[in-house]
Amino acid sequence: MTLQQDNNLDEAQDYIDDMARKRGYVLPYHKIMAKQDFPALKAANGLVSAAYLDQRTLDRKTKELIFIVSLTVMRASKGHIQGHIRVALDLGLTPTEILEAIEISLPEAGVVAFQAGFEAWAEVVGAEGLEPTVAAHDGGSKD
Repeated sequence: MTLQQDNNLDEAQDYIDDMARKRGYVLPYHKIMAKQDFPALKAANGLVSAAYLDQRTLDRKTKELIFIVSLTVMRASKGHIQGHIRVALDLGLTPTEILEAIEISLPEAGVVAFQAGFEAWAEVVGAEGLEPTVAAHDGGSKD
């Protein structure tokens, strides 16, 4: 590896560490892009920073709730939704506030989209339910 490649790798490492500090999470693609195509990662992260991370009119808690709902509606991966739920909890939002935000997806995106966000939320907060006391089939899988 050349000195230039070492310097680029050090810069990319510093950048991904800074992303983790600012966001509270990094996604698998962030980690790979930092090493494989650092300029593209910086460009994509610039847009995310302007829309999500930079303090403008909306506070971080509000933006986090919007992000959770938009990821739910888009049926993002469970891990992606859970990352934002954890950040929301770290910011001081309650599990109930986060659930209420996810429930907003029901009328517009439907039950299937809602369930993805709900299941992500339930796992993160350790929500428990009630079991029927009468015979019933399980209504779905946990996958």
